[in-house]
Amino acid sequence: MIIEESIEIHAPLSVVWRVFSRMEEWEHWNTVCENCCLIEGDGMAPGTCFTFTLRPYRIPLKIAPEIVKCEPEKEVVWAGSRLGVHAEHRFIFEERDGRVILTSVERFRGLMLWISRLVRVPTKLHHLTRKLLLAIKSQSETCGG
Repeated sequence: MIIEESIEIHAPLSVVWRVFSRMEEWEHWNTVCENCCLIEGDGMAPGTCFTFTLRPYRIPLKIAPEIVKCEPEKEVVWAGSRLGVHAEHRFIFEERDGRVILTSVERFRGLMLWISRLVRVPTKLHHLTRKLLLAIKSQSETCGG
């Protein structure tokens, strides 16, 4: 299963990157990834492990991915497994004519995916992805990072 979404942000790439990469400030603007906390590592860098809580439904779901790739202002990939599903989330930053196209690509695999489809988890996750991208856009455009 793949969930992909892009958004155009009217802010310089350096500002968008600063907003995205400062995980310690997510609590101020990021309502999708709640209670973000570093477990190991120093922020947005390969090998960093962190946790956050998602709420695709009312019940919170704690996620604990590891950043496996980080090219500042270009790409970030984190991956992890939970409840029989392996997920990889990739963010791609592209600067075009003074604006940024931010693309989110989430890939899921595992035996439990068929159950998640029955309870409409992909639809809920797609909604959360849109909400996250809109929050990054808003924070980058209004606060300047």
